Amino acid sequence: MEQNNMLTPSQTAHWKRDFLVIASGQTVSLIGSSAVQFSLIWWLASETSSAMMLSLAGLFAFLPQLILGPFAGVWIDRLKRKTVIIGSDLFIALAAAVFALLFMAGYQAYWLACVVLGVRALGGVFHMPAVQAAVPMIVPGEELVRANAWSQFLQSGAFMLGPVLGAAMYAALPLPVIMLTDVLGAVIACLCVAMVRIPDPPRDKQATPHLFGEMKQGLVILLQDRRICIVTGSASLCMVFFLPLSSLYPLMTSAYFSGTAWHAGIVEFAYAGGMMLCAALVSAYGEIKNKFLVIHIALIVLGLGSLWSGLLPPDLSVFWIFTAICAMMGAAGNLFNIPYMAYLQQTIPPEAQGRVFSLIISLMSLAMPVGLLIAGPVAQLYGIAKWFLITGIAIVAIMLISAAATLKDKSAQV
Repeated sequence: MEQNNMLTPSQTAHWKRDFLVIASGQTVSLIGSSAVQFSLIWWLASETSSAMMLSLAGLFAFLPQLILGPFAGVWIDRLKRKTVIIGSDLFIALAAAVFALLFMAGYQAYWLACVVLGVRALGGVFHMPAVQAAVPMIVPGEELVRANAWSQFLQSGAFMLGPVLGAAMYAALPLPVIMLTDVLGAVIACLCVAMVRIPDPPRDKQATPHLFGEMKQGLVILLQDRRICIVTGSASLCMVFFLPLSSLYPLMTSAYFSGTAWHAGIVEFAYAGGMMLCAALVSAYGEIKNKFLVIHIALIVLGLGSLWSGLLPPDLSVFWIFTAICAMMGAAGNLFNIPYMAYLQQTIPPEAQGRVFSLIISLMSLAMPVGLLIAGPVAQLYGIAKWFLITGIAIVAIMLISAAATLKDKSAQV
């Protein structure tokens, strides 16, 4: 059942302005973070040419969410969401600044880059679910699909510009200077959040805080919806196969297609371009009636894209086919994320969204280390293309089973 959106008339009248101010600031920050992340990962890829090293870097980037995610959700629901968003943004910027100083001082070990990815991810544990939980507090319920589409459009633009900017900066600037651009983006994002009033949901001030009890409440709320549990579980299983590709993508370009940093930037640009186009089309339409059907179609298309990528020969002349497939996969990713997130924001009580979002993100993050433990050795022994092929077959099979279990329910058209 859809939750009531408790906005005042003034908030309802100005929701677009408030939402876009916050989203724009986050986009600027994301451009800097995306450029930094691309440069850091490409530095590891070009220096080591090792699937195992990139798998280790990805593992460090996901472990904080896996370990602390459920606990973070409790604190997000307890604290002011504006404070959590600003604090986590500044923490991520501080991690980038410290790494830059250490790198300039001569500490250039590969393990240090992995640690920095992990520390930055620690801030993201609080940042992402706090932003997601803040959106329903400033956006009317019937506009959440449109708002999420706008958000994904801006984020896709950031993912598009970030790698290109990262490739350009990597060619022209030392890595420490690139890392410092994250600080400027974070400051801009914090100023934008500070300008907007983000109301917090009502809380039971008489209740005694209990960390594990509150975590359990979030899990119980999530388990009450059978369909979203099946879809979330299925998507998480898909991510066991797909998420390792985010760490191994540079290796597909550099080792398999024998491309350069610019080729890697083009792949990221195409993927983000697909995301951006999809978000623009959804925002123009404004609503998705059968959210569960669209979610399943999107992930099946994502699986097919991965499967086709794995069948391409290791020839730079077909690199552009791979680039086009990546654009399709990016569009499919957003076509899944927008209705999925809107459904959760519409149906989860506002006072529990921090916990529920953190639990879901943690579940998805669990897929990363599990997947990397398998994908790293497979890619090392049989090549990165083989993992693309395995991923595609697995995702299509999983989502066909999920569709059979959920779409027969007529209420899935919510």
